[in-house]
Amino acid sequence: MSPFQGYRGDGVLAGVRSRKRVFATAAAEPVTAVPKRQKRRDEPSLDALPDECLFEVLRRVQGARARCASACVSRRWLALLAGIRASEAVLAPAAPAVPDLNQEYLSEDDEADLMDLDGDARERTLEGKEATDARLTAAAVAGRLAAVSVRGSHPARGVTDAGVSALARGCPELRSLTLWDVPQVTDAGLAEIAAECHSLERLDIAGCPMITDKGLIAVAQGCPELKSLTIEACSGVANEGLKAIGRCCAKLQAVSIKNCAHVDDQGVSGLVCSATASLAKVRLQGLNITDASLAVIGYYGKSIEDLTLARLPAVGERGFWVMANALGLQKLRSMTVVSCPGLTDLALASVAKFSPNLKLVNLKKCSKVSDGCLKEFAESSKVLENLQIEECSKVTLMGILAFLLNCSPKFKALSLSKCIGIKDICSAPAQLPVCKSLRSLTIKDCPGFTDASLAVVGMICPQLENVNLSGLGAVTDNGFLPLMKSSESGLVNVDLNGCENLTDAAVSALVKAHGASLAQLSLEGCSKVTDASLFAISESCSQLAELDLSNCMVSDYGVAVLAAAKQLKLRILSLSGCMKVTQKSVPFLGSMSSSLEGLNLQFNFIGNHNIASLEKQLWRCDILA
Repeated sequence: MSPFQGYRGDGVLAGVRSRKRVFATAAAEPVTAVPKRQKRRDEPSLDALPDECLFEVLRRVQGARARCASACVSRRWLALLAGIRASEAVLAPAAPAVPDLNQEYLSEDDEADLMDLDGDARERTLEGKEATDARLTAAAVAGRLAAVSVRGSHPARGVTDAGVSALARGCPELRSLTLWDVPQVTDAGLAEIAAECHSLERLDIAGCPMITDKGLIAVAQGCPELKSLTIEACSGVANEGLKAIGRCCAKLQAVSIKNCAHVDDQGVSGLVCSATASLAKVRLQGLNITDASLAVIGYYGKSIEDLTLARLPAVGERGFWVMANALGLQKLRSMTVVSCPGLTDLALASVAKFSPNLKLVNLKKCSKVSDGCLKEFAESSKVLENLQIEECSKVTLMGILAFLLNCSPKFKALSLSKCIGIKDICSAPAQLPVCKSLRSLTIKDCPGFTDASLAVVGMICPQLENVNLSGLGAVTDNGFLPLMKSSESGLVNVDLNGCENLTDAAVSALVKAHGASLAQLSLEGCSKVTDASLFAISESCSQLAELDLSNCMVSDYGVAVLAAAKQLKLRILSLSGCMKVTQKSVPFLGSMSSSLEGLNLQFNFIGNHNIASLEKQLWRCDILA
């Protein structure tokens, strides 16, 4: 026992420095060793303080660095720190700068982590098993977070109201909150956010069944700065919450409501009517709304610029027609319609006629849209720049030609994907259009589209720069070469993914004609492309930055040719599935370290040992193997 252990009880301090006194005591009373656990218990500790006192101590801790260090002491300290609101923290008086001696004992990694917490680390993302209350609370203790995203949740210790409440108290300046698939968060957690985070601008909740209208009403009342709201698959959300958001959030600019079974016309109408002055972006998907909601959008959506309507089975042709004829969508610039049986030729023509600023239209799985409206649609859309059509079986090549013959001189991009009606025509129309404004053309996964149709496309689109022919397995060199030769401005991006009948002759002709402008080239799945194409690329391409050779018949020789091309500065190269590429290519790939940023070496015979060696040479490159 230490001679300074304490008071003896006979009026003499045990700390008196008398050798005789000590020895006499030692002789009279045999010394017994104090157990180590008992000794630690007797030492003074902050843990002996009740929560109220420790709370007062911890709320005086200054700076994110010190708070994080304190939070690591125990779960009790972490919980107490999480309960301290920013307004309750005691600010220390100004004092002369004193060096932090503890900083000398931090490793470089610890220093980087703490500087990240104490500096400009304004965003945090927790995903899957990492999404727990403890981690969210620890992030909140550091404070100063502006954006937090929780995606998924730990199956046993997932994020609950406790973690969300700690976030609200620790980060009152929070501006963006994302909660995806967090089933244990309820209205109470959302109410804490509303009570503390009055600067919240963006709220995104999905798969949170315990959040109801009560939580949304709290957000509406406590977060007047809200600009963006996304709600998806939240079965507890109905109409009253959306009405409150519309009434109280005067700055609301974007709203997305998806797959909420209890939201109907009342909720959508109340939201749009109240936010008519600011609402610019609306997305409605999988809701039980009818024509009435579209009529309200058409009349009150005076500020809407971007509108998406998806999977609305109860909306009919009348709803789209009334929406267009209400004359409220004067600012509409982009419209996407997916799986809406109410969109017919008449409805689409009406939208184009009464939306004078419409620049982009995306139609997907609209089974009632046909060639009949495309000519009128083109004539009415005076400023249309981009048309995307996917899985619309009644649209044929004749309708597309009629559209191009009458389209706006500002029209730039056309995309046709998975349209079974896009196939070869028996006879070309008497007057072929010439669309000199078209710069981007995508014809993807249309099995009936072959060489004959592609040759026609080449004649009517002389200024193409971006071409995507993915999945056109029937196209051969005979169809591709006329299209390639007709381009007068120089091709920049070319995607030939899955064009399995194209050969080296087509690729060689492409790069020789457009090598000075070509920046991206995808030949994935072109099984007839060999080293001969790589030789042509190495000789002709000076601007090529991205090259995809996945599942091509190229070999080590072709890789060596690419590596030796001095003018070629590839940033991204994919050799996935190239079975003729072996470990012999490793030194050639290593010599491309000055430019290469991404390399795909999956499914070939290079080997793990050689991959490790290559990672050392290409230390700045992301290698996928």
